[in-house]
Amino acid sequence: MYKSGMGTRDVARFIESMFGSHYSPTTVSNITATVLEDIQNWQKRSLKKRYSVIYLDGLYVKLKRSTVSGEVIYFAMGIDDEGHRQILGFYVGGQESSNGWKSVLTDLYSRGVHEVLLGVFDGLPGLEQAFKEVYPQADVQHCVVHKVRSTFPKVRVQHKTDFIEDLKTIYNALDHDCALAAFDTFKSKWNRLYPKEVKSWEEQLSTLLTFYHYPALIKEAIYTSNPIERMNKEIRKRLKPMNSLTNMDAAEKIVYLDVIAYNERFESRVIRGFGDPRVREELNQMFEERYPSSDALNEN
Repeated sequence: MYKSGMGTRDVARFIESMFGSHYSPTTVSNITATVLEDIQNWQKRSLKKRYSVIYLDGLYVKLKRSTVSGEVIYFAMGIDDEGHRQILGFYVGGQESSNGWKSVLTDLYSRGVHEVLLGVFDGLPGLEQAFKEVYPQADVQHCVVHKVRSTFPKVRVQHKTDFIEDLKTIYNALDHDCALAAFDTFKSKWNRLYPKEVKSWEEQLSTLLTFYHYPALIKEAIYTSNPIERMNKEIRKRLKPMNSLTNMDAAEKIVYLDVIAYNERFESRVIRGFGDPRVREELNQMFEERYPSSDALNEN
């Protein structure tokens, strides 16, 4: 009941109405607090060495401290070298910042995540730098869907359909060269009317089109951060009925229970495209090129 988003008072009232036993909200809170030790162990668990993809995203929740304020929960999700997608960690508290993300990434590295090919996230200032400081050999893919969403409100109603359709020709092109050519066409058509928006795309174009350097079969999984956003949406629905949470422990308990359920649901699934032998071989070659084994280094 607690995991489903019911507050401690709601749980207490429900138990009393069903069974006649009285449980105070404090008692319910103490019972659910037994999961805190599990959370600590889970947050310290060792992770795999190789992840083809790391997704990063933040979710804001209301926490009651001296006042009720919004604080971020940092989430890191990964697809390992066998194609399995899992939530690697979550970190509650504070305001989203590049330093906060640097701490998250440093924690992942300390727990064994040493080789990453691609980081997928939105364009939060400083996040790319933080990611590259911890994983300098990895590529960055800025979420195309985020970029389209942020651009859409700035386009006049009469131009929205044509503008978005022209953007699609860039990220749905046959290959990277065709995408660059499509952008040139897009720029020549819209630069006079929307110079700021076109410039914004141009400045981020290299990281918006990174997915073209990876196997086409995994494009749907890597050109957007939608997988981690969908997971965040599920957790937000659990938290919404509680309005605001009493403390950080309350947030961690609910998020942890949802995260464990998510990981159990996906632990045996191979994400579409990642199970293809050709994709696996290509990604493995990328790992070997960027992170040569000690044996290979000794031979050289």
